[in-house]
Formats: sequence, C-alpha cells, structure tokens
Amino acid sequence: MTVFVFAVVALAVLLLLALVHRWLWARLVRDTTRPGGVARRAGTVLAFALPVLAVAALVAGHAGAPFWLQRAVAWPGFMWLAVLLYLTMAMLVAEPVRRLWLRRIAARKPAPAPEPVPAAASPEPRPFPAPAPAPARAPAPAPEPEPEPGPEPRAEPAPAPAPAEITRRRFVARTVGGAAAAAALATVGAGTYGVLRGPRVKRVQVPLAKLPRAAHGFRIAVVSDVHLGPILGRAHTARIVETVNRTQPDLIAVVGDLVDGTVHDLGPAAEPLRGLRARHGSFFVTGNHEYFSGAEQWIGHVRELGLQPLENARRALPYFDLAGVNDVQGKSEGHGPDFQAALGDRDRSRTAVLLAHQPIVIHDAVRHGVDLQLSGHTHGGQLWPGNYIAELANPTVAGLERYGDTQLYVSRGAGAWGPPVRVGAPSDITVVELASYQA
Repeated sequence: MTVFVFAVVALAVLLLLALVHRWLWARLVRDTTRPGGVARRAGTVLAFALPVLAVAALVAGHAGAPFWLQRAVAWPGFMWLAVLLYLTMAMLVAEPVRRLWLRRIAARKPAPAPEPVPAAASPEPRPFPAPAPAPARAPAPAPEPEPEPGPEPRAEPAPAPAPAEITRRRFVARTVGGAAAAAALATVGAGTYGVLRGPRVKRVQVPLAKLPRAAHGFRIAVVSDVHLGPILGRAHTARIVETVNRTQPDLIAVVGDLVDGTVHDLGPAAEPLRGLRARHGSFFVTGNHEYFSGAEQWIGHVRELGLQPLENARRALPYFDLAGVNDVQGKSEGHGPDFQAALGDRDRSRTAVLLAHQPIVIHDAVRHGVDLQLSGHTHGGQLWPGNYIAELANPTVAGLERYGDTQLYVSRGAGAWGPPVRVGAPSDITVVELASYQA
C-alpha cells in the first residue's frame, strides 16, 4: 500500500512538473520568439532538458549512480529547481499584468476609416437632351500589320518581404517574461551566494532554572544540516570548522543531517571535522539523511574524526547532563529514538540538555524532564515560502520556544539540501550560551 501511495504521489508530481514547464514554454519561448527561429528551437530543447536534469539530480544518489555522475547532474538539476520555483511565482504575478497590457493595447487600436458613401440622386427630373446631329462618317483606317511573334515579356519578380517587426504582443511577452526571469535569477543568485559564502554565527542566550552558577556562560556551538554531498564538499566543511573554532565554544553539538552520500564518496569531504576544537568535546547525533546514506558507517566514521556519537545515550558533564537520541527515521532500521535509554535513570535535579535532530520529539523531551532540546532539520524553510510548509510538520521552524518547562531551540542549519540556495532563511551556526538564574 505504501509503495502504491508513493507511486501515485510521484506520478502527480511529475504531471504537475510537466504542466508547469509546458506553461512556461508557452509564455517564455513560444510567445517571445519567431516560429522556426534558432531562439525558439533552443528554448524548446531547454524546456525538455532541464526537467530531465532536475529529476536525475533528485534520484541519482538513491539509484546508486556513480558519484561523478551525481556531481555532473546536481548543479544544473538542483539549480533549475530553485530557478523554477521563483520563475513560476514571478510569472504568476506577471500574468495579470501581461493580460491587462494587451487589453489596453487592443483598446487603443484605431478604428478603420469609413468607406465613402455615393451622393443621393437629385429628386428633380432633368430635361431630356436634344439629339445631336450624326457625325460625318470617316473613312475606315487601313489595317495595321500584325507584329511578328517574339519572346513574351518576363514578369518582374515580386520584391522580397522586409524583415517583420516585433509585434506588440511579442514585445509585451518579452518585456514581462524578461522582467520575471531577471527577478528569479537575481533571487536565486543571492541565495546561492549566501550558502557558498558559509554560515554566519548567531548567538542566543538561554536561561535554565537548574543550571548552577559555575556553568553561567557555558557556550554550545550548534551545527546542523550541513548536507555534504555532490555540491557542498570539503571546502564547505572547512569553512564551518573555521567558523565554529573562532567562537571558542565549550562544547560542539552536531545535530544530524551531516551528509547526503556514502562514506566512500564523502569521507574526504568530512575530513576537516578532525579540526573541531572545544573544551568539553564534540558530539554527534544522527539525522534522517544519515539513514539514507548508511548510518552505521557514518557513526563509525565520525568517531574516527574525533566526534562522540550519542546513540540514545547520555554523558554526565561537570554542570549538566548531555543526552542524545537517534533520529526517528532510524525506526526503519530498528534504531529509532529511545528516550528511556537516554534519560530514564538520570538525576532530575541536574539540568538536562538533549540533542535530537527533529523538533517533533519535543513532547517526549517534555515528558522526560529535559530542560533544553537542540534540534535542526527544518532549515528554517530554506526557500521562501517553504517556511509555511515547514510549519505544518514541525512545532518550531526556527529559533527558541518554550514547551512547558522545556525550551526548544531549532537551528536553520549550516548548509542546504538540494539546491545550494537559501531565500528568507540564511544559514547559521548558533552559539547557545547557557545562563544560570543564580548568577
């Protein structure tokens, strides 16, 4: 049944994708170019090739394609998905403008001049003219000699038609389509620069009632959703490590979705994580994408890189308990979150900080007396208006909120999934500073 539902949804998405591309082709290619021209042929080829590349980028990793092929289709395929989103939105806004403009042009078109009407006949009768005298009969002219047959005169060739001027309709289509395309490309370009530049540091202070005075100012660097893969690689990891180390944190928490690929393909990209430095160490919990990429292999690999995986486990630090649970996607492999194992037998008089990739487990955290949960997963929506969709599936999309006696902080993430683009949800590394009420 699940496979059937997935197939139906996939078919519906593909049909919608085809309809959107057909509409964009009509507005941006057919309406703006001359029939049979090079521009129309090129636009038609792109209208077929770009969605094929987008689908290939989405399925290449899951289909086990070689990593070089994943990289080859990832940039054009994923970037087109981002452009497609904002180009479609821009064209939807522009469509009423186009129609109104064409309607006004049609209204201003001059009416054809009326044909002249013949004068009415005079009502008064005219006098009958007198007959004229018959003219004298002239002698008949001599017959002219017939010309000798010769070649018939050649017809002059018709003049070649002058190059057709751009019609008003085509001018409107080019103006409106060009403005929409420029707006979409500028939006995606700015969003791409924001991701490739690297995440910015965000600082949040979180007061905790049970935190001892000695722990006041304790800094946790929260890193989530790096999404190393065919696009974001070793250079991106190095930027993150450098940014984290500059904050001089007391503890580093990597809260899932570190990778989109196997250890074999992405091991070199993750290598700079060896350079993470914090007084109380670096910790890691799985995200849902680890379970698409070989979670057990990645848990072993991050341990080799110096991070301490928390698989439904807890560490007693000098001032509070640090716990971590597996992501809910791990249930598919029998390794889902186990709050009892991580938090069941702890001393509740001590502060508990929980690392959990998805915010949706906050209600389990509340039941187990957690003081602060640190999560990611949502990307803050990543591509506006994706934040509104993310709100439907997550209790908190980004930032700090309180649920009973438990506070939840959700990071927007340090990378991006799919298109390396963020709009309205800039990437971040958050330094959470714990504050004691007793300070």
